[in-house]
Amino acid sequence: MKNYTITVNGNVYDVTVEDKGGSGVSPVSAPVLAAPAATPAPAAGSGSVKIEAGAAGKVFKIAASAGTAVKKGDPIVILEVMKMETPVVAPQDGTVASINVNEGQQVEAGALLATMN
Repeated sequence: MKNYTITVNGNVYDVTVEDKGGSGVSPVSAPVLAAPAATPAPAAGSGSVKIEAGAAGKVFKIAASAGTAVKKGDPIVILEVMKMETPVVAPQDGTVASINVNEGQQVEAGALLATMN
């Protein structure tokens, strides 16, 4: 898997691309929007690591709940971005501290989706 930073219409996205390999042509899966680097969360009672939306979209599914232990790369929230299901994953091993969105909710790029410790 390779990490890239892509700018589209002035919006910056961190993406991870998986190379499936196999034949002479290298198929690439849809980008997985990665959570930004860990930064302290200002809200009391929330986790110290913010998990934010890398793109505007609709919350399709909440894949983890508060108190769930996750490993780096585990999906926390699935967004529907441009008709594609796009997982937003844990940036590190830890425990989900809060989920800050609801299924069906529209979110903008950079919106706080969850926090973790």
